[in-house]
Amino acid sequence: MASSSLTFTVRRREAVLVAPAETTPRDFKRLSDVDDQDGLRFHIPVIQFYRDHPSMAGQDPCKVIREALARALVFYYPFAGRIRETEGRKLVVECTGEGVLFIEADADVRLDQFGDALQPPFPGLKELLWNVPGSDGVLHCPLLLIQVTRLLCGGFVFALRLNHTMSDTPGLVQFMNAVAELARGAAGPSLAPVWSREVLEARHPPRVTCVHREYEDVPGTIVPFDDTVHRSFFFGKAEVAALRRRLPEHLRNSSTFEILTAFLWKCRTVAIGANAEEEVRIICVVNARGKSGLGLPAGYYGNAFAFPAAVSTAGKLSSNPIGYALDLVKKAKSSVNDDYMRSLADLMALRGRPHFTVVRSYVVSDVTRTGFRDVDFGWGKAAYGGPAKGGVGAIPGLSSFYIPLKNRKGEEGIVVPVCLLAPAMDKFTQEVHNLMEEVDDKDAKQQQPQGGAPTAPTLSLKTKL
Repeated sequence: MASSSLTFTVRRREAVLVAPAETTPRDFKRLSDVDDQDGLRFHIPVIQFYRDHPSMAGQDPCKVIREALARALVFYYPFAGRIRETEGRKLVVECTGEGVLFIEADADVRLDQFGDALQPPFPGLKELLWNVPGSDGVLHCPLLLIQVTRLLCGGFVFALRLNHTMSDTPGLVQFMNAVAELARGAAGPSLAPVWSREVLEARHPPRVTCVHREYEDVPGTIVPFDDTVHRSFFFGKAEVAALRRRLPEHLRNSSTFEILTAFLWKCRTVAIGANAEEEVRIICVVNARGKSGLGLPAGYYGNAFAFPAAVSTAGKLSSNPIGYALDLVKKAKSSVNDDYMRSLADLMALRGRPHFTVVRSYVVSDVTRTGFRDVDFGWGKAAYGGPAKGGVGAIPGLSSFYIPLKNRKGEEGIVVPVCLLAPAMDKFTQEVHNLMEEVDDKDAKQQQPQGGAPTAPTLSLKTKL
């Protein structure tokens, strides 16, 4: 892993606006009533690390990507515009053609110095994704900021910051792939972008037909996140398999996402020290693409997901086996269908586009299948591709991503960046280790021959400080 003491210097050229390579329509486009909710009014950072590639000798990644970006904006021209707010806090894109911010940079560091298991938190992230002063507002600011940083080894870092009201993760990856295809010489993107935000507009009249516990008003104090600690936790196949074996028979076919979510929710609840009678929430990002009856077209790049919440008292969650939390997670996830999405859009219109419940909430999003690592600008697949850190959001510190990763031993698994206040992080780390040791001890006892030594291998959770 990369040393936490790794330091390097980044020399940046002045940020420039990259406009579409051709004239594009000047119009206004409404965002959907899922896009413009309070919980998506922030910028999300993504980072991609690329190794040098012999076939690209003499090619400058900054030039290649910048030119491809200008061409991609012809197809995705709303990204070159600016967000405006209208009556009722409704957001629209004014398609001005102004462009997106682009930074060309060089760093005096090699890719191998970041370590052989690239994972968040990354040293020097603020230098690799520079916050151009005045550029990070939701309204009247560039919707994308991209920085390409050349490394001493011939590799480079592609870092991006997206106004989340424009796209979710699948939509962003779709755009990145369009830029990558054009960088590799394609005449246009293989998947044509589709706006169609009206599909997720509120009905007339709006009517909330489902229970949305993720938007309940909950009294309590939001803990300040000025002094947070970021740490990543790696779960390999052995860890997940061990957790699965300890579940009741009827829950063993649960997905890896569901099992990890239940496990981490329980650990985090203990760590934050919630009172036994207080309610805690796990909010899952559930993709609505492909839901029958919703009618989202291929190429749709808006936000197409819901935040269903599982709710429990802290006391029940902490004292019960993981199966209790898992059952709640599965029920929350399964509630998302086409009616749920329409009800969500209606709720936003009726209630002024509220933020999801924040007090004692934890948000998790699975990006293991979104394809960040597969984005190829001509230098091959990314050595690491995905979220730049955990804890991002309109209110920082609440979220974690599940990111695919191959560790130093070559094990495929999932890395989960977590953001907590320092005392809570210590408790969280200890609780994770304690529960994993519990699972391992039970497995070992079950597999121990009479009068013999345990035959099960000891599991160890890997963390990055």
